Amino acid sequence: MSPTLESMSATDFAAPEPIRGVIFDIHSTLIDQGSAGDWLDSALARTPHPLNKAERTELEAFLDRIWEGARISDPESSRDLSFAAHRRVFHELLEAGPNIDKSFADVLYEVMLDGWTAYEDAAPTLAALKDAGIKIAALSNAGVPIRDVLEREGLLPYIDATVLSYEAGFVKPDVRIFKSALNALGLTAPSVLMVGDSGKDDAGGSDLGLRTLILPRTRGPIHGLDAVVRLVVS
Repeated sequence: MSPTLESMSATDFAAPEPIRGVIFDIHSTLIDQGSAGDWLDSALARTPHPLNKAERTELEAFLDRIWEGARISDPESSRDLSFAAHRRVFHELLEAGPNIDKSFADVLYEVMLDGWTAYEDAAPTLAALKDAGIKIAALSNAGVPIRDVLEREGLLPYIDATVLSYEAGFVKPDVRIFKSALNALGLTAPSVLMVGDSGKDDAGGSDLGLRTLILPRTRGPIHGLDAVVRLVVS
């Protein structure tokens, strides 16, 4: 029989280990998706599409929260297991929203990553951890080539391992993708901190003993990542 909380003593819990590695979620943790307005402007610059003021406002609001709709239509995050599935789910979501034609929907998808940029405190945070001898992994549910964004934004040199769902075959919160990240770092769960923006997805490694810090999605260039340095670097 498993012990109850009442019957467990302090000796039943593992002593905390020093943090030797940090696993970061990517989207909305290291990388800001940018504004829906900029995304729309990028698409319109490539392919003009008639939109009056009301239509533009409606479409911007929809694009800003489009992936929240996927939590309902695709709760298992199957879209993040392949590029084709991700594109398909995007178009399904867009078809349920404001009325735009298929060709413009294609352009919106093609330029989606153009506006994704690193939070201004991402590189300094990773650099400070690296200087302190902390191993770093990036772990993401991603059905898009998000490694290209990390490279474009200059973050890859700080990262020791990148584990992406479409390559690993698992999506967060499946514990197996956290194990993949730990194996890539060569570290045990109690010696690693997980940092993400989703209490649902990014806490999936807690059963392994992976301590988890949740920094919910923020607006603006600074995400508060300096909190990680304060926690990890003494």
